[in-house]
Amino acid sequence: MTEINYTQHWFPGTRDELLAQISQQLKPKRFAHVQRVEHTAMALARANDVDVEQASVAGLVHDYAKQRPAEDFEAAIRAYDMDPDLLNYGNAIWHGVVGAEFVKRELKITDEDILNAVRHHTTGAVYMTKLEQIVYMADYIEPARDFPGVEQARKLTEQELGLGVAFQAKHTLQYLVAKDKPVYPKSIMTYNAWIQRYPTV
Repeated sequence: MTEINYTQHWFPGTRDELLAQISQQLKPKRFAHVQRVEHTAMALARANDVDVEQASVAGLVHDYAKQRPAEDFEAAIRAYDMDPDLLNYGNAIWHGVVGAEFVKRELKITDEDILNAVRHHTTGAVYMTKLEQIVYMADYIEPARDFPGVEQARKLTEQELGLGVAFQAKHTLQYLVAKDKPVYPKSIMTYNAWIQRYPTV
């Protein structure tokens, strides 16, 4: 059980109120996932001198839009004058990049660091704040994740947050190419930037 009282107004309410709103959007399995990501993000925040409450909120809301229908995302891309190239992708990209707009408008979360953590948690970005890196990695290494390389990702992240980011950027790109899946341009830019900073992962 995560024990934290919200006092800094990253979200205009209590943690229980935020959980209640998120639970209306997600099925139980996904709802459990975001709570594991929150727990992991809080631990990484403590280890990296990042505000723990901010990490809690960002971890909880990162998948807020994950189970929305495609029509919601397509309408939002048009309504908010977002890059029309987004229409060529699907939920894997939309629930972060477009999902941040739902988080902002529906949950009344306006902190750009939290919103960018949501936007970039699947694609990464050339530059990411510590909070963005934390959510990017917490989603990847939360305790229920089980895939080849996850233990190495956990060890690298514990050693240095940026090492974990570079590892994930590299292995996500490898996975997408191996599966003949299209790669969102920002994911390639993320790989290029982070592998230069950490070429040994």
